[in-house]
Amino acid sequence: MKIRWIFFFFTLLLLLLLFGSAEQMPVHSHRFNSSRLLVLPLKIQDIPSKQLPFTHNVTLTVSLSVGTPPQNVSMVLDTGSELSWLQCNTTRMSQPVFQPARSMSYSPVACSSPTCTIRTQDFSIPASCDSKNLCHAILSYADASSSEGTLSTDSFIIAGSNFSGTIFGCMDSGFSSNPDEDSKTTGLMGMNRGSLSFVSQMEFKRFSYCISGSDFPGILLFGDSNFTWLVPLNYTPLIQISTPLPYFNRVAYTVQLEGIKVSDKPLQLPKYVFEPDHTGAGQTMVDSGTQFTFLLGPAYTALRNEFLNQTTNVLRVFEDPNFVFQGAFDLCFRVPSNSTSLPQIPSVSLLFHGAEITVSGQQLLYRVPGEMRDNDSIHCFTFGNSDLLGIEAYIIGHHHQQNVWMEFDLENSRIGVASVRCDEEGQRFGVHH
Repeated sequence: MKIRWIFFFFTLLLLLLLFGSAEQMPVHSHRFNSSRLLVLPLKIQDIPSKQLPFTHNVTLTVSLSVGTPPQNVSMVLDTGSELSWLQCNTTRMSQPVFQPARSMSYSPVACSSPTCTIRTQDFSIPASCDSKNLCHAILSYADASSSEGTLSTDSFIIAGSNFSGTIFGCMDSGFSSNPDEDSKTTGLMGMNRGSLSFVSQMEFKRFSYCISGSDFPGILLFGDSNFTWLVPLNYTPLIQISTPLPYFNRVAYTVQLEGIKVSDKPLQLPKYVFEPDHTGAGQTMVDSGTQFTFLLGPAYTALRNEFLNQTTNVLRVFEDPNFVFQGAFDLCFRVPSNSTSLPQIPSVSLLFHGAEITVSGQQLLYRVPGEMRDNDSIHCFTFGNSDLLGIEAYIIGHHHQQNVWMEFDLENSRIGVASVRCDEEGQRFGVHH
């Protein structure tokens, strides 16, 4: 489970993520025709995973083409990242790569380019140049893995629309602490509100996705659409702050978590538990690049205790103090492996200002691959403790966004949600299994 708590350097992006805003830096002139709707299948992809902190084994991937002539690529959809990147190291052909030498429209960004020498409102940031005077990009993750390459531009072709001059990182060294993860995808599509993100460069006013909980593909939409068949969307505003704070990510999709219910019982927690403190720590981010959901210690402990209390007679706790799934999930259960279904368990609802997301059934318990005790499989509660990973935030992962229509309305600075069957909604747009 890789936490997308990412800091982009090529020295520009470290401070941009912490302090920059999308409005400060107009770096792309391409305009998207808002009357068009771009439709892409969104796939849940299983990836072999070592059970270590900061690795994950399920990602959301979209397929598109890059370059002239077009090369097919598969990218992880990540609303928690800014700079999109592609693997470009052709010496590692065991994994999907983009080959810039084969693209007539590919162009590396010179370190003298305004794109590489942008000054933010808060600080002047010098350009980072490599030996060829090209703009050098370094991405760094919380698990100490990193990747280096060249900031570049090329044409991205999505659902028949060509977006020329799109800025991305063409990465040629390293990347993940989990090579199995990298071997399945060509790169990552950064979708947060930063100026260099994919959605900002394309100037999309709105995008939506719906993640299917079944084997059917989900759906990703760029642009406006009239969802007349949907249950009305409930909107919650995006939280914005004008003052730079050290632990507040100003380009994340931040919403206000106001409470949590187990079944119909609200957790008795003071409001300040869900609010960022004076350093900015404690924001709630919607992140499609993270699999599960993470809560800060006080909220996690209260939820853990109440869920245990309400499932005492139906679930058998896995009593092993040395077993913590992915470093943050310490509430696990033993379920007879011959069981055809899980017992009835209470739902968990995340309450936001104006909206809520309810998680129920199998989405609350994740069967840990390869873990058996006698004839029991191990299932872990899909809410993790941020404190165990040193993460100063609430993170709503994509596992709990399954079968929820998620609309990111950038024009009105809000997120809309509605419970739907994502396989059925995909078929309405022509996306089939």
